[in-house]
Amino acid sequence: MEERYIRNLGALTEKECTLLHTKTVFVAGCGGLGGYLIEMLLRLGVGTIRAADGDTFEASNMNRQLLSSPSSLGQPKAEAAAARAALVNPDVRFVPIPEFVTEENAAELIRGCDVVLDALDNIGGRRILARACAKENIPLIHGAICGWSAQAAVILPGDDLIDRIYPEGARLSSKSSLSFTPPFCAALQMALCTRILTGRPLESGRLYMADLLDMEMESIF
Repeated sequence: MEERYIRNLGALTEKECTLLHTKTVFVAGCGGLGGYLIEMLLRLGVGTIRAADGDTFEASNMNRQLLSSPSSLGQPKAEAAAARAALVNPDVRFVPIPEFVTEENAAELIRGCDVVLDALDNIGGRRILARACAKENIPLIHGAICGWSAQAAVILPGDDLIDRIYPEGARLSSKSSLSFTPPFCAALQMALCTRILTGRPLESGRLYMADLLDMEMESIF
């Protein structure tokens, strides 16, 4: 076993670590959540990562987005993610896709992946991603943040949880985001993702919600 993964042992078995090297994960978005998800996937040793984002960095991203810096302003986020991947773990196959997830391309982008990670920042995109995952029979790990709050959930094909979280007419109330909320949410998503990739049991349709201001966490159906 490669030395870089030795500290994974104990929490994971050697068989599970080897299994992770064979898996492909799609990350929708390379911004606040996406940058941390990509970092965690790289260090965990997932074999192939596809990441899609059609946006570029701007100054307002720098308070929370791992891949942003003064030197990256104006740079495509997918391009920055590819550079980070090459630096952190060159053995991982990283496929940058400089496109937004749309109704037209979603199914093709995720096809053949073992898990899809939602790092989007809008309700419409999440609904598109959920429909594509259902069509392609791929588990979706939802994640979202706002200010001090974070939420995550496993959505298996056939589950309508995304529509229950965001019913018709739902609107995002704020774009507030602190530096520590995205990595916290990404950690929740990655814990769920790792359980799926290694074949460990979990519940679909349960929404995990954290309030970091009052240090409270709950899960609801």
